[in-house]
Amino acid sequence: MKKVLSAFLAVATIAGSLATAMPAARADGGRVAAGVGLGLLGGAIIGGAIANSRPAYGYGYAPGPVYVEEPACRLVRERFWDGYGWRIRRVQVCD
Repeated sequence: MKKVLSAFLAVATIAGSLATAMPAARADGGRVAAGVGLGLLGGAIIGGAIANSRPAYGYGYAPGPVYVEEPACRLVRERFWDGYGWRIRRVQVCD
């Protein structure tokens, strides 16, 4: 949402500065001004949508599927007596 607001404020600032810096021109009922205003508004909307979209992967391709196999062996905690007391060790168990 911050990016959309930032893009909109940037476009509004530029449009405001252009509107105050340019001398008034005659354009049959303001049709040109309406076109310019709607073009700036449309650009702000499209620019905000592009700014909030997910990043594209290189060359337009998404990453391929990844297949993960479970490991054949695993580590299990085992309790044992070492002559002085109970201790825990990790033992590798393969199915």
